[in-house]
Amino acid sequence: MQYKPPNDIQRQSFHHGSSRHAYQMLGAHPVTQKGLAFWHFAVWAPNAREVNLTGEFCSWSLTDYPMEKQYDGIWELRLPNILFTPQQDPARFDYPDAAKKLRSYKYAVVSQDGHVRLKADPYAFSSELRPNTASLLYDLSGYKWKDQAWMKRRANWNPYTSPINIYEMHLGSWKRHEDGEMLTYEEIADALIPYIQDLGYTHVELMPVMEHPLDMSWGYQVTGYYSPTARHGSPKDFMRFIDRLHQANIGVILDWVPGHFPRDEIGLRRFDGTACYEHADPRRSDMPQWGTLLFDYARGEVCSFLISNASFWLEYYHVDGLRCDAVSSMLYHDFGREDNWLPNIHGGNENLDAISFLKRFNETIYRDFPGAMTIAEESSAFPQVTHPTYLGGLGFGFKWNMGWMNDMLSYIELDPIYRKSSHNKLTFSLHYAFNENFILPFSHDEVVHGKHSMLDKNPGDLWQKFAGLRALYGYTMAHPGKKLLFMGSEFAHFIEWKYDDQLDWFLLQYERHPQMLEFVKQLNRLYLDQPSLYEVEDSWAGFEWLQAGDADNSVIIFTRYSSQNKAIVSMTNFTPQYHSQYRFGLPHPGTLTEILNSDAEEFGGSGKKNMEVLQVLEIKQGDFQYCAEVCIPPLSTVYFSYIQDFDHSNLEEE
Repeated sequence: MQYKPPNDIQRQSFHHGSSRHAYQMLGAHPVTQKGLAFWHFAVWAPNAREVNLTGEFCSWSLTDYPMEKQYDGIWELRLPNILFTPQQDPARFDYPDAAKKLRSYKYAVVSQDGHVRLKADPYAFSSELRPNTASLLYDLSGYKWKDQAWMKRRANWNPYTSPINIYEMHLGSWKRHEDGEMLTYEEIADALIPYIQDLGYTHVELMPVMEHPLDMSWGYQVTGYYSPTARHGSPKDFMRFIDRLHQANIGVILDWVPGHFPRDEIGLRRFDGTACYEHADPRRSDMPQWGTLLFDYARGEVCSFLISNASFWLEYYHVDGLRCDAVSSMLYHDFGREDNWLPNIHGGNENLDAISFLKRFNETIYRDFPGAMTIAEESSAFPQVTHPTYLGGLGFGFKWNMGWMNDMLSYIELDPIYRKSSHNKLTFSLHYAFNENFILPFSHDEVVHGKHSMLDKNPGDLWQKFAGLRALYGYTMAHPGKKLLFMGSEFAHFIEWKYDDQLDWFLLQYERHPQMLEFVKQLNRLYLDQPSLYEVEDSWAGFEWLQAGDADNSVIIFTRYSSQNKAIVSMTNFTPQYHSQYRFGLPHPGTLTEILNSDAEEFGGSGKKNMEVLQVLEIKQGDFQYCAEVCIPPLSTVYFSYIQDFDHSNLEEE
């Protein structure tokens, strides 16, 4: 990415918080001057007494290469490329890995009191592999993308009426080499693409790939916001990783952390000796729950840093969406605090600057990147998270349905004999299911810290655990909302997720786990093939209760409708009790045909099933004029294709 000097308007937009190209003027960029190759360095440190460039190229001298302060608090320096490579070709920017050390650099930032802080470049495009912490010179230009067909389709798709089924994963612990070493981006792609294609997921969501020093933070404490982690390869390796996924018709969503950053000395904390990226008052900046610092969204430079960063990943890496982590911590001044917080100017707890930032962020993404998605991990009842900003909303495309997730997980952890007293946990979500554009997440957060794996959350013996998990997955797939499942849960990982080891793939050599994987595969395929399960997610036009109140039997039945009124009936039994004859109401005559049964023997079930075609009976049942009699297998979800026979003469009279 060649350096282009910013004009005054571009500089002012950075300071006003409206720039989405701040990474073009700040950081380290190659530039050609009089036919020779140089690197241009620029860093924002408004209150520094001086800033010097240092690195391996000068044996880490703290004073040899002083930078010049511009009128707006940005320090700049231009040096010949020959300083950063042992090869004698000053026109080259691309050098082999052997030259990396010479291409490492930091800023020696001297505060007003004379204290020197060695800081990584906030806008660096590449960073050293931990435990090293320097930034690396890297030219992003030159990669030849081959995903044009994908990008063209994405620009015209409607995510709200399309199937979205997300496989959430942590690159460092999905699979590893036998010696425990992490796979490269290329090796991950080789194994991941056929796996995702076979299972039928539409997207992968990657836990943060931005550079971070501590593995146990899972990537959520970022120091290199513009650098893909070096754990798996170079920035262009990561480009190729995404490119290959796109060519295989798999979308890529990145977890993005715009709420807080770590206290590491090389990071953003007190960047020039003062609070640049965080608020000066610890009651606004400290996040004691995580030991991190919150961004100060009242500063234009901070907003430009973040909005430019979000745009950068979509523009230069072609990612298809950003899932914003911990949005609630951004929205509320008192999040994670008890009494030690400052109210806003109106005396409330809402962070008005963060709200303004989030609106600007979403407006930018949806304006400039057709078909891209923004997703909020937001756990409060903040209104209109996914409503357009011009209607007063925050402007996100989707929101994780944390309320539904918490209700369902607390429900399935109950012994089935006690579930009838908590039956409302199955039905309450429909009171608000259409208030936002929801994603139903069973994420990494739910399989760590003593919460047990998805399989082990289910009570009972091993057969019941597997049956209960299949029933839960079936119920989830039919419930309104897009879907997300954390890696390993598709084959019933038995122990909790470990960030420092690969998944227990050996489980697929034992019984039940391969059958669970086969069930998930067929469930995913059915979801893709049935518009009734994804086309109408925003209103009651796509959903109808058939049996919502049978708490005694913990049975729940509903219909999902497509935009063309094609219907699928979903029936779930959350107890081990088998019902050989069960009657429930239906709105129209017609037939029911069983199309997927989680109790099938091929999935490890008991093999209880319905005959191929069931005739709807003209017998009143509850509020319905028709009914069906079915068998309900134990701990199961069964799907029926519902072919309705309408009385068209009555419809015409109406």
